[in-house]
Amino acid sequence: MTDRLRMSRRALLRGAGSGLGAMAMAAMLAEDAQAAKVHDPTVPRKPHHAPKAKAVIFLFMEGAPSHIDLFDPKPKLNELHGQPMPASFGRPITAMGTAGNTLMGSPRKWKQHGNSGIWISELYPHVARHADKLAVVRSCISNGLNHAGGVSQMNTGDILSGRPSLGAWVTYGLGTANRNLPTFVSMIDEREPFGNAKNWGSGFLPAVYQGTLFRQGPNPILNTKLGDGQTDERQRGRLAYLDQLNRGYMVGREDDTSLEARIRSFELAYALQSSGPEVVDLSQETEETKELYGLNKPETAVFGRNCLLGRRLVERGVRFVELYCGSGSGWDAHTNLEGNHGKWCKASDQPVAALLEDLDRRGMLNDTLVIWGGEFGRTPFNEKGDGRDHNPWGFTMFFAGGGVKGGQTIGSTDEIGLRAVERPAHVHDLHSSILWLLGLDHLQLTYLHNGRAERPTMLGGESMLKELWT
Repeated sequence: MTDRLRMSRRALLRGAGSGLGAMAMAAMLAEDAQAAKVHDPTVPRKPHHAPKAKAVIFLFMEGAPSHIDLFDPKPKLNELHGQPMPASFGRPITAMGTAGNTLMGSPRKWKQHGNSGIWISELYPHVARHADKLAVVRSCISNGLNHAGGVSQMNTGDILSGRPSLGAWVTYGLGTANRNLPTFVSMIDEREPFGNAKNWGSGFLPAVYQGTLFRQGPNPILNTKLGDGQTDERQRGRLAYLDQLNRGYMVGREDDTSLEARIRSFELAYALQSSGPEVVDLSQETEETKELYGLNKPETAVFGRNCLLGRRLVERGVRFVELYCGSGSGWDAHTNLEGNHGKWCKASDQPVAALLEDLDRRGMLNDTLVIWGGEFGRTPFNEKGDGRDHNPWGFTMFFAGGGVKGGQTIGSTDEIGLRAVERPAHVHDLHSSILWLLGLDHLQLTYLHNGRAERPTMLGGESMLKELWT
């Protein structure tokens, strides 16, 4: 096709006057209006049904905490300590080839907590005080045998990277509640997580739906202060001129979602220059609140700060916040489980409990869904004598707030904690349940990609954990 025969959408619209031209114009205007709704996350959208939660705070314990040392006591495992695993439990494929190793019991002391009597080990004493707020799911299942696949699936639904993250789907489905802040924020603590930005990416969704990374430390957002000689008026003028140039460049390139995302990022960056410093300024918090989160102690200061900032973000309309604890697989206890979990439980226990208490006393827990868990669990047999291997066949996560019925335990693993045997809940089922609590039906939340109506749960998610809210 020659250039003379080509006609852009804009040229056609200019030449359309009546008849078929007017019909074409109306159709394309409608299409453009729909595209604008899709590409602009600042436009709030109606949920599919009445939501129970307005926002999510996902406390992601990267590296995989040991469920049988924290929330899933196994007396039978202790009885069999040091013995080969009975053949009746099967022989799973393990990441490090440890399926033939002897069983390793848990040395933990366990107690039942709250009126509900939920079992929680001595490693999480602060969280234990909130047992009646928790719905502990002991039968989670993943397909990820290694961290790359496990972290990817827990964030995107697939062990292979490239699909939209759950936070991106939420942004796509609901839009924003505050156009001056990102709708979806991720915060790491120590190192880059497995998969890095793909864990908060938009995949095949328009790039504008990807999450925003907040840095760890006292300055999570860079470059929020105006330079010397700059004024708000001059900054706004420059942004308007840049937007004019970008919009002009987009003519004929309407399918370039990365450019649309870049335009939105400039607008958001400008908004953050005024709203960002206030959000991250923890000096506004009382000393009691900062001590509640453990900001006065080195072992809890990092994750405590992130949890407090997570509350402040949700308080101001951010819909989805993911807080990494142990990013870069900190919880990965292939050896010295005692030292590893001792460190990370101390780092997370008080901040997690503080977040639950703080949200509750502010009246925010009712509509803020708090999720705790890792990419999988750990095996009941030993690795290197004092560690545990990866276990995607049965592990524990807990939910609180956001319409969740607390004080209950859902599902179970077998007698040694190897496999989910009662009410198995695949990652897709967890995701569909989270979306449902936010007012989104995973079967209706679709995006046309390569001729296929893609959804966040791929071909799964039908076994939602309705026990969470019924």
